[in-house]
Amino acid sequence: QLNAKFTFSNMVAKSGKMQDVLNMTMKVANSKATVLILGESGTGKELIARAIHHNSPRKEQSLITVNCPSIPGNLLESELFGHVKGAFTGAIKDRPGKFELADGGTVFLDEIGDLHLDLQAKLLRFLQEHEFERIGGLETIRVDVRIIAATNKDLQILVQEKKFREDLYYRLSVVPILIPALRDRTEDIPFLADYFLDRFSEGQTY
Repeated sequence: QLNAKFTFSNMVAKSGKMQDVLNMTMKVANSKATVLILGESGTGKELIARAIHHNSPRKEQSLITVNCPSIPGNLLESELFGHVKGAFTGAIKDRPGKFELADGGTVFLDEIGDLHLDLQAKLLRFLQEHEFERIGGLETIRVDVRIIAATNKDLQILVQEKKFREDLYYRLSVVPILIPALRDRTEDIPFLADYFLDRFSEGQTY
């Protein structure tokens, strides 16, 4: 079902701009490159991320999504890297993080522009070395994880404002994919309307 849902043929993209997006998505799916998906809220960034994963050699492995702003900053490091028992109050047992759980697969970091500067430095090291330590731990853990990130913010402006690390920006944007807003591809609207009418008339949910 997942493979059928996230095939490129299921994406409504008749405009030239969206065809360019899908062509780039197809090309990058089979690579190991880190991808940065840019676009306003509601443009389908997560859908593109899932399509990349489900059309990649990693499709049989996990795709784990982390919504960066939804997790408090003091917990996000543990969420990504895990922790050992006793590392902090409430750490009653060892807990693997998302990078460890996704070994062999993909981690999708949604709204990466909201990541705190301290955690940006640790993410940069992970992207460079593909290794990390759990919070409070001494063991270095190596994993094979592909990173796909997305944001609705202009990271270049955040870099200029010293709110986002320039070196991390370049590490993340090995392959940037910009998804245009619907107002910039109005020729897709009739096809989208037909698509949703067909889906709902068949009793299917989006």
